[in-house]
Amino acid sequence: MNLVCESEEMNDYLSDSNEVNYFQPIIQEKIAELFDRSQTEVEKARVAFEFVRDEIRHSWDIQGTRVTCEASDTLANKEGICYAKSHLLAALLRSQNIPTGFCYQRLMLFDTPEKGYCIHALNAIFLKTLNKWIRVDARGNKKGIDAQFSTDEELLAFSTDEDNDEKDYPIIYTKPHPKTLATLQEHTDAVEMYKHHLPEYL
Repeated sequence: MNLVCESEEMNDYLSDSNEVNYFQPIIQEKIAELFDRSQTEVEKARVAFEFVRDEIRHSWDIQGTRVTCEASDTLANKEGICYAKSHLLAALLRSQNIPTGFCYQRLMLFDTPEKGYCIHALNAIFLKTLNKWIRVDARGNKKGIDAQFSTDEELLAFSTDEDNDEKDYPIIYTKPHPKTLATLQEHTDAVEMYKHHLPEYL
């Protein structure tokens, strides 16, 4: 798929914000733990991705009701849905001057069209040394899901089935999409939110 940048300004993919708040002390502590000067850009991207994928639990997988949104809150509680996890991965990478954006897929929520659809969040990372964007999905692996970091091919959590009205959105957004943010801000029970209130379209 041909990815399309929302902005031509690479600095827009490096900015700190309410959700991507990498200047918060808890994020800075994790940055010091994860990264060092000897690491290459690609190594830093892999380390950050694997940390968020493996150490931050997906709310649905653990049936956790806490709703997290800001990167700092997601890190503090070590849980969140894909939207929150994408905020944290962006914060970690942007802190290292690695441009990171937000991408989305429209997926069936529970494997059949009759059970509804949802918007799923992942990240795009620009690797200067390779002069290309790659997409990664730090949602978290489990039986049937095996997302990996790869600079050669996409190894995402989910592939889309266009025959069943799923789709990949090609835009790399500079900020989390307003619909996903509103979802996190309007609900207090992550399990209930996940089952009934995720947006179906961007």
